[in-house]
Amino acid sequence: MARHFDDLMLGSLELFCLSAELESFTAAAASAGLTAAAVSRSISRLEARLGVQLFARTTRRVRLTESGRSYFEQCRLTLSQLVEAEREISGKQKSPTGVVRMSLPTSFGHFRILPLLPEFRQLYPAVQLDLHLSNRNIDFAAEGFDLAVRGRIPPDSGLIARKLEDARLVVVAAPDYLRRRGTPLAPGDLAAHDCIQFLLPRTGQRVPWVLHQQGRELELVTHGGIQCSEDILGPVTLTRHGGGLLQTAHFMVEPDLMQGSLVEVMQDFGGSVRAFSLLYPANRHMPQSVRVLIDFLVQRLAVSVQATAS
Repeated sequence: MARHFDDLMLGSLELFCLSAELESFTAAAASAGLTAAAVSRSISRLEARLGVQLFARTTRRVRLTESGRSYFEQCRLTLSQLVEAEREISGKQKSPTGVVRMSLPTSFGHFRILPLLPEFRQLYPAVQLDLHLSNRNIDFAAEGFDLAVRGRIPPDSGLIARKLEDARLVVVAAPDYLRRRGTPLAPGDLAAHDCIQFLLPRTGQRVPWVLHQQGRELELVTHGGIQCSEDILGPVTLTRHGGGLLQTAHFMVEPDLMQGSLVEVMQDFGGSVRAFSLLYPANRHMPQSVRVLIDFLVQRLAVSVQATAS
């Protein structure tokens, strides 16, 4: 006979998830209005029922075991589905609510995503946004992220990718730098110039420059006296003050190009793009708050790109 999923089991799962998130039976007990001993007994009963140890216990905190982490992901998914199903059936959730935790790269975040979010909040005031701007790789499960925007999709990651924009790449320099060092006309000229480098967060390798030559894409590992990591806004500032040549997304330097503080060079070898995509786990239940944010960003950026092209 199948084992029924009773209220006692459901309560144990909720206490388990709360303890896992807070890494403390005492903190979970305070949040749930129970004693720490009651929470500990509930977790012990759950472990006995499953026949596995879910937590590694110390005097100060508790940590999930490998089995516990796997079980936590499944329980969190199940509980969130139950909560949303209850809201939809009861009619309590007439509009999206909740917190969406999103990781953004510094460049695309500052220039393309952040300017759109006040409008999103006007449309969905009950949705709170927890934004983290960083170029580092994230762990969706361990860090509790719902969404991430990235210029590179991790291979075999089990993530769904929704393309937001193909950002056009340009090579730029300050007029003062070009007066001092000359203007490069072809890829071979770059060896005689200071090319500002940006390092990939995960590997520490230089980001290659991508140009078009004779109908094919050409990747170049350029060289120069300055390299930067973490924040791509740093290389832009260096370039603006005459530090060298830089390949970057057009949207990052568009105001500088219009004002003349930066000049685009090597246009004959342009045409390369860098795709930015919205990433989220494939096997996780998607709350309504996350769904409306995805739809909003995809739609608004598509409209923005069309307006720019025209």
